Amino acid sequence: MSKINWFYKKLDELSAREFHKILQFRISVFVVEQNCPYQECDDKDLEAVHLFGQIQNGEIVACARILPPGVSYSEPSVGRVAVHADYRMSGIGNEVMRKTIDFIEEQYNEEAIRISAQQYLKQFYSDLGFEQVSEMYLEDDIPHIEMLRRSN
Repeated sequence: MSKINWFYKKLDELSAREFHKILQFRISVFVVEQNCPYQECDDKDLEAVHLFGQIQNGEIVACARILPPGVSYSEPSVGRVAVHADYRMSGIGNEVMRKTIDFIEEQYNEEAIRISAQQYLKQFYSDLGFEQVSEMYLEDDIPHIEMLRRSN
């Protein structure tokens, strides 16, 4: 497996090429792979810190969108977490989430992190300290649950 270089950048710190690659990657996972047409690029990208991992050839293999408090929820939140199909089941998903949690704990003085998780990933997020705090709901026809991770 190639070495992954990780970057945290706000929109105005990203080059046009980097943002294009992030959107291209997210669309390939969330719209094409999951066969779910929806508005992938939204105004939350303007407020987000974009975490992404690139291998040496510049290909993005993982990403997450970190949102400050007040954008999606009163707490900071994480969304658009994706790992390239070739890198799944290798620990990269866990790594990207650990990096987002560490970033949020360092940057925001908040007691919790809230996410809207695809329901099938409940155990993955539970293993990272998130607890289900809502009933299942459909978002873009995909079952989701809200989960909350409280600081220890």
